[in-house]
Amino acid sequence: MERELEEMEAQSTRNTEVASLFAKANRPVVLKFEDVVYKVKLSKSGFCGKTIKTEEKTILKGMTGMILPGEMLAILGPSGSAKTTLLNALGGKLGGNLGGKISYNGKPFSNIMKRNTGFVTQDDVLYPNLTVTETLVFTALLRLPNNFTKQDKIMHAEAIISELELTKCKNTIIGGPIKRGVSGGERKRVSIGQEMLMNPSLLFLDEPSSGLDSSIAQRIVSTLWHLAKGGRTIVMTIHQPSSRLFYMFDKVMLLCEGSPLYFGEGSQVMDYFSRIGYAPTVIMNPADFLLDLANGISPNSDSESQSATLKQAIVSAYNDNIGTKLKEQIHELSDHSHDGGSDRKDARWATTWWQQFTVLFKRGVKERRHESFAGLKIIQILAAAVISGLLWWKSDAANLQDKTGLLFFAAGLWGFFPLLQAIFTFPQERKMLEKERSSGTYRLSSYFMSRMVSDLPMELVLPTGFLIITYWMAGLKTTPANFFHTLAVLLFSVLVSNGLGLALGAVVMDQKSATTLGSVIMLSFLLAGGYFVQHVPPFISWIKYISISSYTYTLLLGAQYSATDTYPCGDSGQVCLVWDYPPIKHMGLEGQVVAAVALGIMLVGYRLIAYLALMRIGVTKK
Repeated sequence: MERELEEMEAQSTRNTEVASLFAKANRPVVLKFEDVVYKVKLSKSGFCGKTIKTEEKTILKGMTGMILPGEMLAILGPSGSAKTTLLNALGGKLGGNLGGKISYNGKPFSNIMKRNTGFVTQDDVLYPNLTVTETLVFTALLRLPNNFTKQDKIMHAEAIISELELTKCKNTIIGGPIKRGVSGGERKRVSIGQEMLMNPSLLFLDEPSSGLDSSIAQRIVSTLWHLAKGGRTIVMTIHQPSSRLFYMFDKVMLLCEGSPLYFGEGSQVMDYFSRIGYAPTVIMNPADFLLDLANGISPNSDSESQSATLKQAIVSAYNDNIGTKLKEQIHELSDHSHDGGSDRKDARWATTWWQQFTVLFKRGVKERRHESFAGLKIIQILAAAVISGLLWWKSDAANLQDKTGLLFFAAGLWGFFPLLQAIFTFPQERKMLEKERSSGTYRLSSYFMSRMVSDLPMELVLPTGFLIITYWMAGLKTTPANFFHTLAVLLFSVLVSNGLGLALGAVVMDQKSATTLGSVIMLSFLLAGGYFVQHVPPFISWIKYISISSYTYTLLLGAQYSATDTYPCGDSGQVCLVWDYPPIKHMGLEGQVVAAVALGIMLVGYRLIAYLALMRIGVTKK
């Protein structure tokens, strides 16, 4: 009894410690940015895609501001005003021709600051088949450092669920366009929860209320307001907030075509514009009024002809009344909240390679098990197996043409099918990979290896089932050695074709283009595989040396026949060597080792190409 009481007391203490993590930010951050300019080069193409002119366009035109711990800044502006570009620049996600100065506690963006920064994109990038709890627990296991035990990480995720009022839907899947899951507001809170797991001192959100009704938007912004009061610095873009939301923002920044029109306290914005001669003629939502001004619509005139003049006048007023004073305030303000914590060296990764691999493996199996073993896919393979078995039902041993035809069909089917399945792998997961890699969640190698291993059972079960059905119906050699040899060759071929699909998907990163390219490549492999055409012209005969189908067909022939096997070849009971049967003689039974080595090189080579292609995606160098 005493032991149970001690365990309950320890659990209660641990829950209190975990819950206390949300009360205050670990390292309060003073965010300053001064004269931030961002330029991009635009190329105009002429005939045959030839570049005839290159222009430089300025997206951000001298952005200046500062946000203190405990404050929430809203960046407002019409579509195309560069709100998201500014947010990405402040969040350390914008490279290229970026000028000006951005500092975090007086220092540039660093790996350690990245650990203390959360970034919620406008589109919620989540796995549709995982529940809310699974999504947050897997994120906690990956992102929280090892000074938390596994149980602490799980409790941390549960505390987030409670904090963001997700308890009612915690066992509901996220869902997607086809599969029904949680609501839009709940999805957004799950995305915020993933970033809150790290208890970030600095949190960026791109349109957190987009597509949500006013009550859900109010709840989300209210949650963010409470988080800010814990000493966090929160920056968000928002298009057209209601008046209730507007007055929750400590500071507001208004943009127009990349230029600042206002920066300061939200409560003072109406007074400021009234002082410079732009007061609303009726009582209205301040956000609506600001957007009208940013669009060049004057409250005193309905004429659109003066739009450009109005915008320029407001920009000039900003420079005269706010810009200079704001820069002085930034220079005078000391980074008093800097606790010196970022001077110490943190581990490069929050968890070990093996921990990342294990968590990603479990997450991958849970996410893709329904997709890989979908009923329609199983029916498709079973139907192909049964139809093949019936077409080659108990094929006569003397009819080598039929038997070799079945072997080549198996090589072709299990070249195409895994290729087309694998092509979609990385294009579908690109956004998730970009999101998690840019936040330093895991190593690319641990993700890649977990993806390969977690897919193995799903890749190998269906071809095994196909062969078990077709093999015995078609009357191929019934000895266990021949069957398992054939099965091993078929599964080997599946892994190689899968690798080619992964490589094509990773290199092209467009599902339609990769599918078209993969189909053309595999069709070329089939035609040069040695069954349809035995006398290939020399100028194109090189295809057979890289053909998966050709090498697989060679190995399948070797799994069924040996050089000493015979078959009836005449009416008088005459027998001939299988070796001398023209199609088999053309392929040759002696090239087994060469074929196996060639497929082995492809097995490794295609995956290496896929890995190298993924290295360019969504990674901020650490």
